[in-house]
Amino acid sequence: MAIRVLLVDDQPLLRTGFRMILEAEQDIAVVGEAGDGLQALDQVRALQPDVVLMDIRMPRMDGVEATRRITGPAKDGPAKVLVLTTFDLDEYVVEALRAGASGFLLKDAPAGELVQAIRVVAAGEAMLAPSITRRLLDKYAGKLPSGEEAMPDTLHQLTEREVEVLKLVARGLSNAEIAADLFVSETTVKTHVGHVLTKLGLRDRVQAAVYAYESGLVRPGTS
Repeated sequence: MAIRVLLVDDQPLLRTGFRMILEAEQDIAVVGEAGDGLQALDQVRALQPDVVLMDIRMPRMDGVEATRRITGPAKDGPAKVLVLTTFDLDEYVVEALRAGASGFLLKDAPAGELVQAIRVVAAGEAMLAPSITRRLLDKYAGKLPSGEEAMPDTLHQLTEREVEVLKLVARGLSNAEIAADLFVSETTVKTHVGHVLTKLGLRDRVQAAVYAYESGLVRPGTS
């Protein structure tokens, strides 16, 4: 079945461009469009998309609040949110991730990258591009823990190997890359990631990465 996508952006020209790119793919179907967050909520309820391509700055309701409502406890469907951003709006991306977005993508990303991001998010993975993630987290270094604070008690629930995996997830590595780094199988990595998410009460890899930085386990600018 085709991946059902809802386009949310207050610029009709951008929506048209995204639609043209996505409708050229056999496994993706654009089921609707919305010009602001409130329209997006209505469309999610009516159309039940798999992925919402979400702009951040919009009238009436911004993308952060819309994301929070779409993915929150009272959500109306299985939709996952892929946030669109520009470097000028970086400060909103962290909030969108906290709100429940499954990843983010630059508005000027190549067409192939947009298509791949939608497929990754629809499959239940997180679109966590390492280069963008590091730039964001470096920018917010002053707002994150200094590393001198005590680690949260929740981290003590993890085994030593699970902590290693969490650090690598925070760096934006894929399961295959983590497997190669730790000399284990991808299946083993998936198991470790699943244990980390369950023990820490996190939804996906994006939340795990944010948690790793906010807890002080990983510092911006470090490997």
